[in-house]
Parts: sequence; structure tokens; C-alpha cells
Amino acid sequence: MPLPTGPLDPWDVLLAGPRPDALRIGLAVPLSGPLAMTAPSALGLAGLAVDEANGTGGAGGRPVELVALDSGRAPGVVAAETVALHAAGAFDVLVGFHTSDVHRAVETALAGRVRYVFTPPHEGGRRSPGVVRLGQSPREQHTAALAWLVAHRRARRWLLLGTDYVWPRVVHRAAAAVLPALGAEVVGEALVPFGPADQGPLLDLVRRTRADAVLLSLVGRDLVAFNREFARAGLDRRVVRLSGALEENGLYALGGDGTGELFACMPSFAMPLSGSADGAADEGQLALQERLATRSGPSAPVVCAYARGVYDGVRAAVALSAGRRPSGRAPAAPRLGHADGLRFREVTLPAPT
Repeated sequence: MPLPTGPLDPWDVLLAGPRPDALRIGLAVPLSGPLAMTAPSALGLAGLAVDEANGTGGAGGRPVELVALDSGRAPGVVAAETVALHAAGAFDVLVGFHTSDVHRAVETALAGRVRYVFTPPHEGGRRSPGVVRLGQSPREQHTAALAWLVAHRRARRWLLLGTDYVWPRVVHRAAAAVLPALGAEVVGEALVPFGPADQGPLLDLVRRTRADAVLLSLVGRDLVAFNREFARAGLDRRVVRLSGALEENGLYALGGDGTGELFACMPSFAMPLSGSADGAADEGQLALQERLATRSGPSAPVVCAYARGVYDGVRAAVALSAGRRPSGRAPAAPRLGHADGLRFREVTLPAPT
């Protein structure tokens, strides 16, 4: 069995020079910064996608290689390095999983010169030529979850808490537009810089506004830090929390949750505990986890929603580069799960109308 594919270092690629007989995919994932905890999952699934592509002929007969870029740094730094590496021939197409401020900076800097597949939930709005977005917009991702929580958890007074960059701002605008029609209201909002050291002011805001639900658009380690302090403050059993950025790596870092009041509206869940009447599981997700375990062994990282997006993004990049229409999953339907220990138990949402 061939060894699993690992990403190449971009500077090694530059020293070796271009390789026209291969398709090189720039893989911009957060190796540092708030989302770094998701990097092992993202790298593992990207490697699996490349191995599977090469096992079926590559990209139109060309072998596929990954070239790793750290998209966890400041937006301007990531954008400048991405443009320089592409200009020097380090990669042919870009697949990106990162925060939307980095996404905006990279999209602007590339200016349509290279295909760019952006995989996570996104901020919506117009996109530049050559950009493919696989994720959901804030309204697509959150509306059904908000409606279910208002109806089934009587969550009427919502506090919006997030990091101060473009995606959380758009999430908050979407929530503020949707909630009144559901019979709920926004009672407060706060946007904080990445890495807040003191969660006290946010917890005080929860108490002061008498919120019975919190919409969290913090990400990565900042989301974990807030949820830890939220539980220590004794708020976790009486205030509903909903996040569009909580996946299994974050749940593991949190130590799990058994309150039944921590919800996530992600595009997929790793090996979900089904809460539906028919007991149905996500067979595609289970099969993907099994293939990753076969490839990487018992220490294989979890197939979180972000990593599954990267897997789909690499497959889309290969198809586009080979002149084919990308195949794979249909656009994700809204999904909602609540933390049950170290997994998510899915909630059955009404079918979209």
C-alpha cells in the first residue's frame, strides 16, 4: 500500500521548481491561530481526497499534490504570501479553509487569476470570478436552527456574541432580521477581538440582559474559552447556546457537554448520535471516517464539518482542473445537533419549504 500523501512545504516546492506534469493544489488551512485545533482534521481529509484522486487517475492523468499554506495568520500576510507563491508557480489552484476576513483578503488579492475553492460556511455577498464557495451563507446556516430553538426551547431573548470580523457581523445581521418574525427578540450584542483574555464582561452581559439564549459566533479556541467560563459561571444549564462554528475538535477541547443546552448548526457532524425517529445515521460521514481510519490508523483525526468541507474542496479542485463538473454532495441542508458528551445528537428539522 502506498504511503499516505502529505502536503509539501511551499518553499521546498519553489526550490525544486515547477512541475507541469502534476496538479499542485495550494491548501490554505489554519496551522496557527484560533482555528489551529482543526488543522489535523483538515490535513488528514485533504490527504485522503488526494490519495483517492490519484488512485483513480489523478486530474486528467496528472498526479495531484498538496502544497500547504498557513491561513491562520493575519489576512494581509496570508494574502500576500498566497499571491507570491502562485506567481512563482508553487500551486495551480487554491483550496481554502479559514476565517472570512482572510477569505476576503485572499479573494481580493488574487483578483481572479487562479481558481479558489473556499470550503467553510461563508459570509455571503458577491464573489469574484474564479471563486467557488461550498459552504452555507449565515441565513442558510442559522435560520432553521433559530426557528427550532424558539419553538422547542422557548428561547425568546437572544444575546448575540461574536468575534469582531466579517462573518460574525453578517451572522448577527441575519439573526436580527430573522428572530422578530419568529416571535423572539435581540436583547444585546457584543463583538470582541480575537483572543479575549477576560470572559467576565461577556458573562455579565448575559446576566444583565436576562438572555435565555446566546448565539455564539466566536470561533476556535475563543469559542472553547467562552464555553468553559460559561459553565464555570453556572449559566450552562439555564441558557441555551447556539453556535455555527462548534465542531467536534472544539467539543473535545471543551471536555464535552451534558446539559442538553449547547447546540451547533454545522453542515455535518462526525458519527452523529441520531435523534430522529427512524434512527438514521449519516452513512456518507461514517464511510468517510472509516476510510480515514484505514489510511491514518487508530489515531486518525475526527472528520469534523470543516474537514469534510476541505475534502469536498480538494475533490472539486481536481475536477475543475481536469475540465469536469465537480461531483459530490448536494448543497447541505440545514442541520442542528446538541452536544451529548463528546458527540452531537442530531435534531430533526422540518424540511425546507
